[in-house]
Amino acid sequence: MSTSERVVFSLAVLLLGSSLALAEDRKLGTPITEADIKALNITILPDGTNLPAGKGTAAEGAKIFAEKCMACHGEGGKGGPFATLVSDAPLKGNGIEAPKTIKNFWANATTVYDYIRRAMPWPGPRTLSDEEVYSLVAYILASNKIIDADAEMNAQTLPKVKMPNRDNFIIRFPDKI
Repeated sequence: MSTSERVVFSLAVLLLGSSLALAEDRKLGTPITEADIKALNITILPDGTNLPAGKGTAAEGAKIFAEKCMACHGEGGKGGPFATLVSDAPLKGNGIEAPKTIKNFWANATTVYDYIRRAMPWPGPRTLSDEEVYSLVAYILASNKIIDADAEMNAQTLPKVKMPNRDNFIIRFPDKI
């Protein structure tokens, strides 16, 4: 081993040793608890698995939308600085360039719930209650004329909503479903 190789090896050992000491000092690598995992495991599956208790209506959702969502998504979800949520624009016709909305693109209503609960409102994600999320989903679905305006969304009704574009997706691994 040459002198330069010994120096590089010594530096690597020194860095590894100091990294391990730092990790131990900061308690890195502490096992995660079941409670920690449960708090992070909020994924809602297309069939409704993991939907929480709660319920909401479009009327309740309209109030929440006006207060917490309209600044980004525009009045009635019809366009603002961020994504348009409500539109009758088909993906057919002007094709891939058409704005992708809840009605013309999303395959599952449960995914709408999952996304809103996980990522909205900006910049304070995960601050909505489960009932607020059900209400917002009901409002957006009713505004897109996917459900009746007086329909109640909950863990039983939401997975039964048939989204208009549901059958236009190719499932890559159908045996995994």
